[in-house]
Amino acid sequence: MNHAGNSASKNHNSENRSHYETPALSELQKLIWRRGGSDNHVDQVWPNLYLGDAWAARSKAILQNLGITHILNAADGPYNINTGARYYRDLPIEYYGVQAFDDTSFDISIFFHDAANFIHKALKTGGGKVFIHCAMGLSRSATLVLAYLMIHENLTLVEALKSVDSHRGICPNTGFLIQLQALDIKLNSEKKGVLAL
Repeated sequence: MNHAGNSASKNHNSENRSHYETPALSELQKLIWRRGGSDNHVDQVWPNLYLGDAWAARSKAILQNLGITHILNAADGPYNINTGARYYRDLPIEYYGVQAFDDTSFDISIFFHDAANFIHKALKTGGGKVFIHCAMGLSRSATLVLAYLMIHENLTLVEALKSVDSHRGICPNTGFLIQLQALDIKLNSEKKGVLAL
């Protein structure tokens, strides 16, 4: 009986999805620009997935207390938050760096799938806890978290924005929102194609 209920609920969700359209940029901005950034250095925004800033990234005590096993630095490189794998060599942490700049003209979408796959694999590891950060934990790192939720957790961009923003005030720059919008349109059309089969 329960099984039938679950499949009915899945069909209902699929039907809702078939009517979903990616909102205009102004609508997306309204979803997240109601409040400022987070007062915390780090917040859990999804089970075992933490989003934060450079201060938390440099605090080995915080990382150990949270039980972090994987770090994705969305502001890697000499002109950014230059921690790198060596910084964490005395901790059991797997490091992944993305050299992104918080600039509206920067193409962060080239990292969407690799970063999402790193997060996904880390969370599938027994006891895996992932910390994703940039300088402030609002734009670059938030954008990669949103891409992960869309690619691997099948959330729409609207669902992902609402979910993350409810735990940590985020503010991807306009260029990043446009790139997430394009990803949302692509994933949505793929889902509709699968539903049509």
